[in-house]
Amino acid sequence: MGGINLEYKPKTYFGPQSLLKYRIEQVKGAVVREKLGMLLNEGRIRELETLLDSEDISTASIKSLGSMHPMFMGGNYLPDMDDGEVEVARIEISSTTYDVTCLFAKMENGKISYRIVDEYDGDTLSWPRQTTTDDPMTLKEMTDFFLQAWPLMDVLEMNFEGELEPSLDFFIAKSKFYPDFDGLCRERVTDAFPEPEIVDEGEL
Repeated sequence: MGGINLEYKPKTYFGPQSLLKYRIEQVKGAVVREKLGMLLNEGRIRELETLLDSEDISTASIKSLGSMHPMFMGGNYLPDMDDGEVEVARIEISSTTYDVTCLFAKMENGKISYRIVDEYDGDTLSWPRQTTTDDPMTLKEMTDFFLQAWPLMDVLEMNFEGELEPSLDFFIAKSKFYPDFDGLCRERVTDAFPEPEIVDEGEL
């Protein structure tokens, strides 16, 4: 598995974090969130705070950017997170509207309650799309649950008919809790869509 630890699990999903990171996570739009995260990493705090405080960061304003370029629509139609809920992972695809699918989690009755959400009121999802655990999932468990609820391989097959390179370029998997989530998804795709063998013409 290329050195990926499938049994890795975070200690918790619910540790303290800075107010700025929390506010960035409340921004649904994938492109705008990426920009805000870049500003935070570069230490451009004043610029970041100005953007977070501006009306332009509101969902309504960002949706209007879709008329300029569809990429700004990605993520904006996700459901709101509940109080105490956090985003565990997401997969973004380079579709016309840059669709985003997410895994949310929250503590509920002493257990961790998970749900997979998309931007289409669940229309792109399969079952089960909700589950509970006593402790955080392992990387393998989380990835299995995510890809069972949202069939990445089917999406790629529908768009590229098993072609590996364009399939790998079509998505990115993100998680602040599971650093190897993207790498594991790419391994899964590579295994599902192996490159065709090159036949030596001399053997024909």
